[in-house]
Amino acid sequence: MTTQARRWAVDAAVAALVTGVQLALALAPLRWNGQAENRPSPFGIMLLIIAGAALVARRRFPGAVLGVVLAATLGAKALGAQYVWLALIVAFFTAVLRGRRWAAIASLVIGYAASVWDAGAEFALLLAAGLVTLLSVAELSRAMNARAAADRRGREEAIRRRASEERLAIARDLHDVVAHSISVINVQANTALHLMDRQPLRAREALTAIREVSGQTLGELSAVLGALRDTSAPLAPAPGVARLDELAARARSAGFAVSVAASGPVRELPAGVDAAAYRIVQEALTNTVRHSGGRTATVRLRYDPDALTIEVDDDGRVVLLPRPGNGVAGMTERARALGGTLDVGPRPGGGFRVLARLPT
Repeated sequence: MTTQARRWAVDAAVAALVTGVQLALALAPLRWNGQAENRPSPFGIMLLIIAGAALVARRRFPGAVLGVVLAATLGAKALGAQYVWLALIVAFFTAVLRGRRWAAIASLVIGYAASVWDAGAEFALLLAAGLVTLLSVAELSRAMNARAAADRRGREEAIRRRASEERLAIARDLHDVVAHSISVINVQANTALHLMDRQPLRAREALTAIREVSGQTLGELSAVLGALRDTSAPLAPAPGVARLDELAARARSAGFAVSVAASGPVRELPAGVDAAAYRIVQEALTNTVRHSGGRTATVRLRYDPDALTIEVDDDGRVVLLPRPGNGVAGMTERARALGGTLDVGPRPGGGFRVLARLPT
């Protein structure tokens, strides 16, 4: 079900509930007391149904729905119906929350004037206090909703900004590697052309090297397809799993006991996977130090035939999940850029786990 369909379903349910409650309350005096003077007219009942049914369109036409509900409510009240204000309250709150503040205030003034006509001063004062309270609550709700929407937009913008920064970081990490691979291909191609007639075996070796290097380079290029590149940025050697001990040392300096272990046939990784693995472990250890509340962390690398699996566990007693848009967004972006996966969350027995799988 789409978001729009869900909203219509919710509005229809609210309209049905309000209509049912108002009809039950309006007919309650007749059912309980059997007094003819409390019986609302059929037209009054119809107006109550109209007031409730109009709430189906309250999100799309808040001002018009408020006007219809106000007119139907006042008409039903004039025709003897009791307890008829629920639909009007719902329409009033919707109008305020949707920015139709002047229409909402006008409905209060009209409703107040119609209600205090020929009424005593005490009733008029009590009703005025109640309506002011109702308006204050509606305005407070509107302000809170506006602030929540602004915070949500801010978080979404932070996530988009972080994703863009991570794509740029990936492109920078691979820039040197791609340039090196192209240089190797160029040298081997010149060698093959030069030796093709005189030393065909060496030319064959050069062409084989070209095939291997070009295949690896194409994989790395596809991993960063669409990422922004800043060629004016200073270039530096991309970090890799060989430098994980440096990360562990930094975490140890913060009071954490960090161990790094590897299993499986350790081998040289493609540069994109190597850099991504380093960055994922770096971010995971940063979150561990900041959020876990524990004292130890374990980094495990498993070299599978077609992938590198990274597992970072801590022993935090109270797990605080990172807020969306911080480290988790960056780690997820790096894993997805390489066609891999990343899972984060509490682990059995307590603590937090980051589990990434990067195809090689």
